[in-house]
Amino acid sequence: MTFKHGMVAPLVALFIGVVGFPLGYAFYLSVTDYKLTSRGAPRIVGADNYVATFGDGAFWQSFGTTALFVTVAVGLELVIGLAIALALQKQRWASDLTRSMLLAPMFITPIAVGLIFRFLLNDQIGAIPRLLQTVGVDYDFFGPGKAIFTLAFIDVWQWTPFMVLLLLAGLESIPKQPLEAARVDGASGFYVLRRVTLPLLAPVLVVAILLRCLDAMKVFEYVFATTRGGPGTETQTLQYFVYQTGIQFFRLGSASSMAFVVLVVVLTVIVIAFRRMERAKRS
Repeated sequence: MTFKHGMVAPLVALFIGVVGFPLGYAFYLSVTDYKLTSRGAPRIVGADNYVATFGDGAFWQSFGTTALFVTVAVGLELVIGLAIALALQKQRWASDLTRSMLLAPMFITPIAVGLIFRFLLNDQIGAIPRLLQTVGVDYDFFGPGKAIFTLAFIDVWQWTPFMVLLLLAGLESIPKQPLEAARVDGASGFYVLRRVTLPLLAPVLVVAILLRCLDAMKVFEYVFATTRGGPGTETQTLQYFVYQTGIQFFRLGSASSMAFVVLVVVLTVIVIAFRRMERAKRS
């Protein structure tokens, strides 16, 4: 027993150092009035920061903006990713080359992707708006009412390959017998997809959607590289709002409390999702 504990001890120590200490220190900051510009030890304020966070309209507005971004981006990634995965599953030639080309956007850092699209979609010097103007279309990608959907499009461009990767792996793991039986019975391709393929693919779909939603909630680089939360506060996502509060306005205590509220929301979503998956498996 002692030997086993000795084997696990380095891993536990690493976890405490890498995860436990930062979380503990962030929680300590969340119950203080600590500011980057203040001197001396911060004053303990208890739950005041959390009460202020729950009553902050700007925080909940950024929460809604993030929810809209996640819904649009992940929804499009799911539909497009499933279509591409189904096409790749049937591809018989140059499949390795096609898959490697499709996965390429995943390996570009998000800040670089944001900067690329910042210049491509700029209404003054961008190549895409200039091309649209040649056919009589004047569209401001980062204008009011459009910027959040542009950011979602950027996320779709970069992370649809991740959805394709997961769904393609799920499709290739589906047993062939139910599909062949449905075809022998004369079922159409759409019927097989809706009644056989998608139900068998459901566990992979849930995991893929959950992973992408959790990752999309952390969107920061695209906002920082393109809109900086504008126009106005239309693209002020949760992560960017926390960054502004803690770094630009020096209120690290308030920013830490906001981060912990987001953490609790995310953990709640994860627990609910996995419990539903377990219930589905039992039934």
